[in-house]
Amino acid sequence: MTDNVPDSAPGFAQDTVSVREATERLLVDVGKLDDEAIGEPSLLPDWTRGHLLAHVARNADALVNLLTWARTGVRTPMYASAEARDADIAEGADRPLAVHLDDLRSSAERFDAAAAALPSARWQYELEMRNGVLERAARLPFRRLTEVELHRIDLGVGYGIEQLPTAFVDAELAFLTGKKFAGHVDVPAVELRTPDGRRWRTGRTEHTGRVTEDAGDVPYLVVSGSPTELVGWLTGRGKGTGLDTRGGPLPALPPL
Repeated sequence: MTDNVPDSAPGFAQDTVSVREATERLLVDVGKLDDEAIGEPSLLPDWTRGHLLAHVARNADALVNLLTWARTGVRTPMYASAEARDADIAEGADRPLAVHLDDLRSSAERFDAAAAALPSARWQYELEMRNGVLERAARLPFRRLTEVELHRIDLGVGYGIEQLPTAFVDAELAFLTGKKFAGHVDVPAVELRTPDGRRWRTGRTEHTGRVTEDAGDVPYLVVSGSPTELVGWLTGRGKGTGLDTRGGPLPALPPL
């Protein structure tokens, strides 16, 4: 499968900086809440804001495990088990706001330190994420950035898909089409188009990634719209009301 998200040295370094900046913005939003708001529903089914914040903190620690694995070569899974992951989230959900904020800050600092400690010679080291997904160490800061940016939306505090940074939207669109949904049996063959002329194919087709005029005659559904609208649909953070499917229905996608 074609992978469109850069994994060069500048990408790793810039993504690490972007994670720090996105985390600070998240902390500002969370700091405006109170203990009562922590127990209210998030935009994710069956999760309160407390569940969501506990997950964001534990995800940072899980990625520290992978960065440690990449640095040392010693297998260190993200989570001890799926059950342990779920239990940690449930256990941490009902904590007071101040405890959540401290946990978010300290786990973010651990992630930042682990990323800084990873030598560039180990960036191409391949490891196994949750659910058996293989990933290069170079991509872990971007993976963390995705968690922070999308879950900030899920908090339901006024931050929407339309406010995502442009650079993140472009990188996320490339990641979703080039890796996440590329060749996915539950995703129809689609070509995504943006007003500036960019095109990507993904889903059930051998042609994945950016489309050229001679990409081949493979049936696909054309979905057109802005990069932000496309990312909103692909990530389940938007209904796709601003997208054009040339009169056909917008297909349902599997959850991330």
